[in-house]
Amino acid sequence: MSKIGLNCVFISKSSSQKRLATSSLIAFGMFVAHDLYTSIQPASVQRVYAMTTRLLFVCLGNICRSPSAENIMNYLLEQQGLQQQISCDSAGTSSYHIGSSPDSRMAAAAKKRGIKLVGHARQFVEADFDQFDLILAMDDSNYRNILALDPSGQYGHKVKRMCDFCQEYPDREVPDPYYDGADGFDYVISLLMDACNGLLQDLEV
Repeated sequence: MSKIGLNCVFISKSSSQKRLATSSLIAFGMFVAHDLYTSIQPASVQRVYAMTTRLLFVCLGNICRSPSAENIMNYLLEQQGLQQQISCDSAGTSSYHIGSSPDSRMAAAAKKRGIKLVGHARQFVEADFDQFDLILAMDDSNYRNILALDPSGQYGHKVKRMCDFCQEYPDREVPDPYYDGADGFDYVISLLMDACNGLLQDLEV
């Protein structure tokens, strides 16, 4: 092979090695940068999504109590900047009001406390047992109806009564205000505010 040919082979090999070395350095630099970025982030940022607790509030029709609990909890989470750590939804054990907005009387009671009720009613389904970490029943009837969909008892540990988390109110159930006057709706909002605050403290986020 001529001297020129040898020089060409040497140069080509040298360029390939340089490109490989450059690529390795870039990859190493990206790894170090990511590791450094992660190490300086607060623990709360590193846990986003991976540690989200999913709550489901359940009543009979999903137009009064459970959407109120859902929106009250979201209100408290927003106040404390915890929206990334906890997510909320609500459902009803019956199919009476599927697709309906929250009851206007319930919405009016919540509005007095600066809380807007949003969402549309849906029915509780078996898949919810897997989708949520904690399922909060508004009363004993809701509690029994939820557990009836889990005959094996596999998910019983996830199902709790909402009033178990009350700190000030002695109620054991959240009363259904559907056939009551304005005072009944106001009472439910106050009761759920108490229970949601207690639940938030119990979650220790």
